[in-house]
Amino acid sequence: MLRRRGNSLILLVLAGLCMLATGEFASAQDAAESMTFPAKVNAWKVFVMLFLMLGPTKILTPFMNMTAGTDEKFRRVLARRAILFSAAALVLAGSLGKTMLDNLNISLPVLTLAAGLILFLVALQTVLQQGTPSDRASPRGPPSLHLAYSPLAFPTIVTPYGIAAVIVFATLAQEDRAAGLALAGVVFIILAMNWTAMIYVESILEWAGAALQVFAVVVGVTQVALGLQLIIRSLVILGVIAERTS
Repeated sequence: MLRRRGNSLILLVLAGLCMLATGEFASAQDAAESMTFPAKVNAWKVFVMLFLMLGPTKILTPFMNMTAGTDEKFRRVLARRAILFSAAALVLAGSLGKTMLDNLNISLPVLTLAAGLILFLVALQTVLQQGTPSDRASPRGPPSLHLAYSPLAFPTIVTPYGIAAVIVFATLAQEDRAAGLALAGVVFIILAMNWTAMIYVESILEWAGAALQVFAVVVGVTQVALGLQLIIRSLVILGVIAERTS
């Protein structure tokens, strides 16, 4: 029942946003061509946003379930391969993202709007399902290293909205070498945190399991708010809604 209500709420929110954007989107798109996001983005804010989208909070339980009954060597190899796949995917996304945006004539506000919608819907569904039993089937058969690519690297570590965020930040930093290095450093730190979390998953869940459950709820609510913020900011830049001056 809770899940049905959550899905209905998500559909209503998505329908409302589509109706809001459709009326003025065509004319707003032309007006938005001369409007861009700030050229420089605070490194701490970038870290917080990418941590929420790519960080280790969502990895612990899935990794524990995937590696149930395996030895430490298998877990280390699986974690290492997953991080390598994740790093390769993010590098590819950051490198090709700008080219694809240019070729398809997609503006940064539109890409950010898409990322915000995905993040908001996924995070909202996760928050609504907190505390309810999950009906996801566990991987059948014995654990395999093939799990490193899917579902561990993608979409557990590298989420679709995380890829969109990396493309946005990489595009903003393409003409600033220092900003590009800072972005690479942030991504490296987060991936290192993910690797550490997977290596020590048993100890983390044993000693901080209850605290992590509360933290996961806080992260989920923050993701919902962040998704809404990205949506509203993008709609303001596109001219669909007016920015409050007070």
